[in-house]
Amino acid sequence: MTLPINQIIRGDALRKLRKFPDGSVDMVITSPPYWALRDYGVKGQLGLEKTFEEYIIKLCNIFDEAKRVLKNTGTCWVNLGDTYGGSNCGYGQTKQSSGFQNVTKQTYYPTSKMKPLATGIMEKCLLQIPFRFAIEMANRGWILRNVIIWWKPSCMPSSAKDRFTVDFEYMFFFVKKKKYWFEKQYEPLKESSLSRARYGSYSLKTDKGIHGGMNLKNQLKVFEKINKGELQGRNKRCVWRISTRPFKGSHFAVFPEDLVKTPIRAGCPENGIVLDPFMGSGTTAVAAKRLGRNYLGIELNPKYIKMAEKRIKAIPKISRRKNERIFKPGKTGI
Repeated sequence: MTLPINQIIRGDALRKLRKFPDGSVDMVITSPPYWALRDYGVKGQLGLEKTFEEYIIKLCNIFDEAKRVLKNTGTCWVNLGDTYGGSNCGYGQTKQSSGFQNVTKQTYYPTSKMKPLATGIMEKCLLQIPFRFAIEMANRGWILRNVIIWWKPSCMPSSAKDRFTVDFEYMFFFVKKKKYWFEKQYEPLKESSLSRARYGSYSLKTDKGIHGGMNLKNQLKVFEKINKGELQGRNKRCVWRISTRPFKGSHFAVFPEDLVKTPIRAGCPENGIVLDPFMGSGTTAVAAKRLGRNYLGIELNPKYIKMAEKRIKAIPKISRRKNERIFKPGKTGI
């Protein structure tokens, strides 16, 4: 099968991926349906399995195929949220949704050697699905390079009275080989680092430099580069402050474009191919097109495909300068 570039294919992700040629895409990035949270109303959808073990196995089977399709130099990024056992965390469900019922049935995480635990032991417990998924991915040969924390300062309020409001999700950064394509991303230097560089305030005993553990000689070289304007940013950290944004459409879970742009810049070369096996409303395609990359999507729901195609067609009408949020050297921040 010839790889269909800049298209969204309707169908089941696993079945469609099996038709793609080996080593044909530069990057995979997606946010798959979370387990037991929403019913998207499409036959064969992922996320309504009776146990989260079944969900994780199905999801990792899909990524087995994604791994085959990914180039050896490629990167893979997965945004995945968690679920509480026995709680009605599936806001936005329809009356027909079976998500809540599935959560209450889950009483243990069975493996081939693990004995079942007492009924109901998982009630109110954070099920740790993202990390169970990440561990299973590593067991299948993926290399986990980073766990990104997506901090949502404008998160949805929680009605729970006996725990804190969850204001973050995870983004996992995987690769299939030790050597891969990656472009370093920068963020502004802290004002404290700039001040130390300007005034040469350092101490052999207490000051470890802006990169930590740096010897005095190398630290002075870094300060000199900062003062000369040669070093104006630091390697991007793993906590990303990105607000959620409302989307005028019927798709329940739209991850923000800003969450996708940094991975695409870092993990996919220009004119490369970005694959999203759960395209949804098309955020990955929109971000890829804005950044000069090609996209390829798979989506089960025809309504979301129409929604995504409409968004993609509208891109030329939007000012790139207005919508791009790229760190510019010379700016300072925290």
